[in-house]
Amino acid sequence: MSAHPAIAEVAVVGVADQLKGQMPLAFAVVKDPAKTATPELRAALEKEVMAKVDSLLGAIGRPKRVHFITQLPKTRSGKVLRRSIQAIAEGRDPGDLTTLDDQFGIEQIKSAVAEAG
Repeated sequence: MSAHPAIAEVAVVGVADQLKGQMPLAFAVVKDPAKTATPELRAALEKEVMAKVDSLLGAIGRPKRVHFITQLPKTRSGKVLRRSIQAIAEGRDPGDLTTLDDQFGIEQIKSAVAEAG
C-alpha cells in the first residue's frame, strides 16, 4: 500500500473475521488530506489502493478495509503501536499506552473504527 503515490505510511493488522478467521485491516496515512476530504474521495482512493495491493500481492493480500488517517500511533522512539491498533480494531482494550508519543494517533484509530461501525 505504501507503494501507492498518495500514501505516506501504513500499518496493517490482522483482525478477527467470522468467515476467514483473520483478515488484514489497513490504516494509511495520506500525503495530502484533501484526497480524502469527502466520502466519495475516500471511496475512490480506497479502491485505487486495493487495486495496487491486488497488482502487487494478489487478492489474498487485499485488506478488508483501508482507513485513511493523518497520523499513526507511535512510541516516543517512532515504533508503530500495532498491538494497540489491532486491539482497538477488534473492540478490545488497547493496553498500556504509557510509551505513546502523541494521543492523537490513537484517537484517529478509534474514530476510524467507530465510523466504519
